[in-house]
Amino acid sequence: MSLESTPGRPRRVLDDPAAMRAFAHPVRLALHELLLRAGAATAADAAREVGISQALASYHLRQLAKYGFVEQAEARDERERPWKVTETVQDWADGDTTAARGLLEQVLAERALSRLVEWQQHRADETGAWRAVGGVGNTYLYATPEEIEAVTAGLASLLEPLMARVADPAARPEGSRPVLLTQMLVPLPPTDSGD
Repeated sequence: MSLESTPGRPRRVLDDPAAMRAFAHPVRLALHELLLRAGAATAADAAREVGISQALASYHLRQLAKYGFVEQAEARDERERPWKVTETVQDWADGDTTAARGLLEQVLAERALSRLVEWQQHRADETGAWRAVGGVGNTYLYATPEEIEAVTAGLASLLEPLMARVADPAARPEGSRPVLLTQMLVPLPPTDSGD
């Protein structure tokens, strides 16, 4: 699940299982994230940042382009072939995408957990303000699907100004840095007593 966006911000609803499976590849997710952060990058630059060969980066960027996640960006000269993301937010549709959606959600959750472990390993090296920011919280709720949709919409509204900074580096205040916010809503089965 992804957060809604304002009409002017690029957003894509994934309803094609093949596109979901293509996006679920860990290297492709890393490349997509890099392009979100960098704005645009060549395959050579992306390969160095992600820690893979240029040929592998080129292959995965072409696969992302095949499914519409990235496209060629404007080059500074004729030798350069930078890539950029086509949209900053993805949302996935229901329907015949259950297995592909499950795979994508699992890979995203595993990636988020990996990032959490990395954060925990270097948290002590951070300044006090950043050291206190990251972490995990658990909240148990009793809610209807409609109430959860309202919570998701409210959170999206609160996050919208911060999310807009992804596409507009000039709007980022001094001292800001990228932050991964992973939203997981997991409906739990009722207990034997019905609770």
